[in-house]
Amino acid sequence: MNAPAHDLATLLKAQQAGAHPVELAALRSRLRQLSEPQAGLLPGEALEPLRDVVSLEDLPEPPAEQAREVLDRLVVVKLNGGLGTSMGLSGPKSLLEVKPGVSFLDVIARQVLAVRERHGARLPLLLMNSVATRGPSLEALDRYDDLRDQGVPRDFRQGREPKLRADDLYPVEWPADPELEWCPPGHGDLYTALAASGTLDRLLDAGLRWCFVSNSDNLGATVDIRIAAWVAAEQIPFVMETVRGTPADRKGGHLALRDGQVVLRETAQVPEGDTSFTDVERWKFYNTNNLWIDLHALRQLQQADPAAPQLPLIVNRKTVDPKDPSSTPVIQLETAMGAAIGSIPGARPALAPRARFAPVKTTDDLLLVRSDAYEIARDGRMAPAFDGSAPVVTLDPDHFRLMPDFERRFAMGPPSLRRATRLRVEGDVTFGANVVVEGDVTLTCPQHVPDGTVLRG
Repeated sequence: MNAPAHDLATLLKAQQAGAHPVELAALRSRLRQLSEPQAGLLPGEALEPLRDVVSLEDLPEPPAEQAREVLDRLVVVKLNGGLGTSMGLSGPKSLLEVKPGVSFLDVIARQVLAVRERHGARLPLLLMNSVATRGPSLEALDRYDDLRDQGVPRDFRQGREPKLRADDLYPVEWPADPELEWCPPGHGDLYTALAASGTLDRLLDAGLRWCFVSNSDNLGATVDIRIAAWVAAEQIPFVMETVRGTPADRKGGHLALRDGQVVLRETAQVPEGDTSFTDVERWKFYNTNNLWIDLHALRQLQQADPAAPQLPLIVNRKTVDPKDPSSTPVIQLETAMGAAIGSIPGARPALAPRARFAPVKTTDDLLLVRSDAYEIARDGRMAPAFDGSAPVVTLDPDHFRLMPDFERRFAMGPPSLRRATRLRVEGDVTFGANVVVEGDVTLTCPQHVPDGTVLRG
């Protein structure tokens, strides 16, 4: 069956821009899915809950020699393509300070170097960058001599594909800024980008067998030797770390069973009117985007099918200029890297402690990490300094969502939150130095909290 003319136009545009054959194969797969009824949707009525998974807490600590051998064949991959535009940033989000003078990338570097020193393993660090994040991020890592010459690449680039007009599915044209005609195909592009860049072959040729992948804004995602040893001993091709769902996870991707197969469902895959997605009691296990992948198994899959692993489509509806809601409506064809759990034979989920999943997606999250609720250990671990559950921070988005506004209102530093349970800020509130929050506190505008104030719920 011949492809529709709009699909051929999209593939031709990508090819003329230099797309690798593997990238074209993956794009062709997404376009094929787009033509199917209910493209990219997973209704709750078609799914069953996942009942139980292996717990990382039950995995044994391997002997020292076994740990070193496994870690010597492991590479740490951090997704680092984000600019943090939703927080008003124009540079790499990973260069944001999480503590004074310490960025996300600094913490990641410390974590990797500490594991190397502890186990005597090479453990390379590899970034999946975008065009915009590559230069500044590698420059930041240049300060770490031991990360500069690893014998394998320090980074590879995520791909891009044409945005499609929402009305006729042809690739959009935007002469005012042709770069806006393109978009990344979601973090499911990890597998395609590894192959298209030649990085997968280079890692395998260097004797590296497994990779641990996580988002650069999740500082809880450290190398756990128990998981690495389990993956190696049982020859598991793919492991997804999950956490037990809470109301705070209702917008995240959850695992479920479809026809007996584990699948990942993201927010964008929920049909309109389907309220089942937010039921955290039914969908108990939520994706952390901490993944462990057998690189040899991945290459075998791609040798049989260049578009592998086959990932379900996510249709993201936007405008061609995201800053101009009146610009041409477009759709972006995306995939989620965790969705590979549904297409890689032998893939397994595993239940991880909540401490391994602490992503910083908003300024709410950033304030918590910057506060004394978390401390950075010498080995880069983000150690909770609070008892029980983490404090919940909710800042007024009209005044705190963008970093310039956030920084101005906390110019004297974050308040103490280690004895807080919740902090709500409604309206235009600024904070002085050495403010302490205890219990459940709500602040309303307009006000300035003076230096040294103790706020008790």
